[in-house]
Amino acid sequence: MSRTRVFIASSLDGFIAGPNDEIDWLSSDGAEDTFTPFFTEVGALLMGRRTYDVASSFDGWPYGDTPVLVATHRPLAAAQPTVRAVSGSIEELIAEAKAAAKGRDVYLDGGALIRCATDAGLVDEITVTLIPIILGAGLPLFAGAGHRHPLDLVSARPIGGGLAELVYRPRRDP
Repeated sequence: MSRTRVFIASSLDGFIAGPNDEIDWLSSDGAEDTFTPFFTEVGALLMGRRTYDVASSFDGWPYGDTPVLVATHRPLAAAQPTVRAVSGSIEELIAEAKAAAKGRDVYLDGGALIRCATDAGLVDEITVTLIPIILGAGLPLFAGAGHRHPLDLVSARPIGGGLAELVYRPRRDP
């Protein structure tokens, strides 16, 4: 069954990018590659437009042939044939991403989209890699969530280079 999963890095003070979308602080020197094993389970990505704009500026497209759905209301000049714009409610976006994933997991990326899906109860797992840096300002990961979200810790482990990987699942009330 397809899961909706968050896999994201954060500074120790909870930012996923600097104030001007800079991510040069996301160093993983000496750390275990946890993205590659995660990504082997992913059938589609659903990301916000701001995240797409940053990712599309990378040297080389990191997502290969995996379908990438970009939540946006603005025209999208897709550089990759696997990228397409989508719009709708968060429920519609997740459903569309799950259809594109064909039974595999959906990787949800982008702060606003993550908060929206979390508020809607649509996230099955959250993996946060803590980077040993304090930015002091930037784009927060969960600030602005509509309400509290109790989580259960699945695992916490050092992955080298001073980084720690935390995996949580939303606590589902019976």
